[in-house]
Amino acid sequence: MPTQRLCFACDLKNDPALISTYKNYHSKENAWPEITQSIKEAGIVDMQIYLIGNRLFMIMEVDETFDPKMKAAKDAANPKVQEWEKLMWNFQQALPWAKHGEKWMPLEQIFQL
Repeated sequence: MPTQRLCFACDLKNDPALISTYKNYHSKENAWPEITQSIKEAGIVDMQIYLIGNRLFMIMEVDETFDPKMKAAKDAANPKVQEWEKLMWNFQQALPWAKHGEKWMPLEQIFQL
């Protein structure tokens, strides 16, 4: 099954205690099963998040069933996803050029070997 790679960035609040707590929420043993289930059901076959300083980079591999508008609509209707997103906003902050309410911003690929 062919996949497509999508990459995004978001910032965390520049506070070591908050960053540590955020990392803890994303550890394998603390990830909310309802969130990982919603990710997989959306056609996201792999997701990785990397951190440097307070900047996050997310890499998603999606299959042909992935539809970002459908994922957003399902997330909006899922109380557990909304609870998670509200919780994560305690740690995250929008990138300086993001519009109001945007947090994970798509990255532009500028090189491929």
